[in-house]
Amino acid sequence: MADNGWTWTLDRVFPSATGAGTQLLSEMLERLRGEGWDEQQVFGVHLAVEEALVNAIRHGNDSDHKKCVHVRCKLSPSRFWVRIQDEGCGFDPEDVPDCTEPDRLETPSGRGIMLMRNFMNRVEYNECGNCVEMEKHREAAAGGADDRASE
Repeated sequence: MADNGWTWTLDRVFPSATGAGTQLLSEMLERLRGEGWDEQQVFGVHLAVEEALVNAIRHGNDSDHKKCVHVRCKLSPSRFWVRIQDEGCGFDPEDVPDCTEPDRLETPSGRGIMLMRNFMNRVEYNECGNCVEMEKHREAAAGGADDRASE
């Protein structure tokens, strides 16, 4: 990935334990706030990253403490990028049923993926399905200049 003016990067590996990514998530959100990101955007990133971390721990690694979750993220004034990879065998995201279909409304499966796709500008999985990359583009403040044009 090209430099793109990244002002902060983070690389972490942690065991597949519930709550293990809490400190990492807090650090990401504080950096977004420190760059002046809008609270609504911070909320969206929070929700998407938290869902991806939970999916990696619970579904990817089956909460196996011997397996780890690998996280890399980058932040620029206009963009947040994150990659979350588990050590599981992966899945095909196209096989996850649409949780908004009438017959699936009360089924908990698939909601995390839907939230990730709705709150982030880009969500892509690797071929194996054990790694997700997400991006959030910072929206310009009302009446302000949009700095994404320089990317």
